[in-house]
Amino acid sequence: MRFHLTTRIGAAIVAVLMTVTLGSISPAAEARTAAKVSKAKVSKAKASKAGSAKKAKVVRGKATKVAVKKRGKGVKRTFARAPSRPLLRLVNGLPVLKASVAFVIDQDSGQVLLGKNDDDVRPIASLTKLMTGVIIADAKLPLDERITITQDDVDRLKGSSSRLRVGTELTRGQALHLTLMSSENRAAHALARTYPGGERAFVEAMNNKARQLGMDQTHYVEPTGLSSENQSSARDLAMLADAAHDRPLLRKYSTSPGYRLELDKGALQYVNSNRLVREGDWPIGLQKTGYISEAGQCLVVQTKVKDRNLIMVFLDSASKVTRIRDAEIVKRWLRTRPAVAATAAAGGT
Repeated sequence: MRFHLTTRIGAAIVAVLMTVTLGSISPAAEARTAAKVSKAKVSKAKASKAGSAKKAKVVRGKATKVAVKKRGKGVKRTFARAPSRPLLRLVNGLPVLKASVAFVIDQDSGQVLLGKNDDDVRPIASLTKLMTGVIIADAKLPLDERITITQDDVDRLKGSSSRLRVGTELTRGQALHLTLMSSENRAAHALARTYPGGERAFVEAMNNKARQLGMDQTHYVEPTGLSSENQSSARDLAMLADAAHDRPLLRKYSTSPGYRLELDKGALQYVNSNRLVREGDWPIGLQKTGYISEAGQCLVVQTKVKDRNLIMVFLDSASKVTRIRDAEIVKRWLRTRPAVAATAAAGGT
């Protein structure tokens, strides 16, 4: 293209020179020659402009691509996505939750604020450990007595792992702390195994205590919650949470954000299994999390909303994230409706 234009311009100039050499140029010829030169210059200018634009487009494209890549790396390295605020959706005036079961009750008045399948009897996973804590607290056994983790405490039902190796020595109080705060299965089993009469007597005490508390829909077969045969309803679990909340030691241990277990061969750092406790944004008086595949993600929490002492129970939620979001959704709903007294089933997903 550039060679063709140059040739055209050169031919026009040669024609002018020849005319000058041969003699004077007629007005018509002069006009035609000027027109050719002008047209050739315009064509060259357009071609040059188009070429520059194309080149600029390519350069800008490359620059944009590089900038995006750099910006993308920057986002990954520097910024973290802020957690989205849980969406409050209502069906018939009640919040839509991911949990299959939900129950919220005013701890002082007994007024039911929310119920969703709250009489369903289901596996309760490590919410079992609240009853384990109640039995230990009521037994008045010495908390400074040292107990040893043995092969009997190893989980052979689910194959869950533990940081407490066989042979580890800790006090009964430390075992109770890890049981309630971090849901330590070997610690919970060791508490039952070292109970007077052993694990069988301990499980019997668990079921007897359930009857005393009016938990008629509850049955235990072991102290950790690893068995799906440990079953209860949300209403019964609210009774258990209320009873556990009356015991200061259980309040203290279950709401501890973290604990450093000092051992002869070093130390183990544990954190609370409940994000609400770790973040510290909620006034929580008692809590317990739980999970096995048969039970889904579970949560019990005693808290305060609008100056009301509440117990919330969520069973069979989809994930660790959704069980917390369910609690946050209910809290938002109650804050905007302080006089709510709903007893109908909450909307489903």
